[in-house]
Amino acid sequence: MSIDRWVLAFAGAMVLASVALGYAVHAGWLWLGVFVGANLLQSAFTGFCPLAIILKKFGVKPGAAF
Repeated sequence: MSIDRWVLAFAGAMVLASVALGYAVHAGWLWLGVFVGANLLQSAFTGFCPLAIILKKFGVKPGAAF
């Protein structure tokens, strides 16, 4: 799996987790989803993604975007 797919899978999992936690535990967990969404949006314009840098250091093969 490439870095691009890892980033998308991780972001999707974090958004779903934040919605579940926001519903079941406390509404403050929804801010995690806001943070992930904002990070995805800025990485679309700048190409900078902290998770992509971490995955690259672990030797995950690069994709088209990262």
